[in-house]
Amino acid sequence: MGCCSGRCLLILLCCVQLITAVERQVLDFLGYQWVPIMINFFYIIMVILGLFGAIQYRTRYILLYQLWSVLWIGWNVFVSCLYLDLGGLSKDSHILSLGVSSHHSWWKDNGPGCQGESFLSDGWQNPQNPELTTVPSCWLEYQYIEVLHCTVQLLISLLGLVYSCYVVGMFSEVEDSYYK
Repeated sequence: MGCCSGRCLLILLCCVQLITAVERQVLDFLGYQWVPIMINFFYIIMVILGLFGAIQYRTRYILLYQLWSVLWIGWNVFVSCLYLDLGGLSKDSHILSLGVSSHHSWWKDNGPGCQGESFLSDGWQNPQNPELTTVPSCWLEYQYIEVLHCTVQLLISLLGLVYSCYVVGMFSEVEDSYYK
């Protein structure tokens, strides 16, 4: 097996997917976005299964990884449309937090270059109220950061899907030649 075989590249892609998924999971936890937290959790499990499938030559694990990759691609397209307000979706809705809280993307308040300014009246006693804090200047608005996250996930998932199809084909050829 060469260093640049399809199997090695699939293993590398799975490792990169795990790193980016854990990073995304942490940021979704910080923003209390419950639906992405649950979906990211299943995604991490499926990527680990795909990784094990590639390492242990298990076609069924890779097939499960492929199925989840297709669902993951659809999820990232949905999240991108949500943050770009496409197709009747709105980034201001509480879809991602299951409507149980008014929390939003962590990047909304903590994006690159964001400096929060609060507009509190003199009689206001609770400065922790998030409705009274605005973030007027950011280098990149939070919805575009979220869409960039989705785009990176889409590209890695598409590459993983292509290489997993190649690896499954390669494993099938090896199994067919073994039984002949």
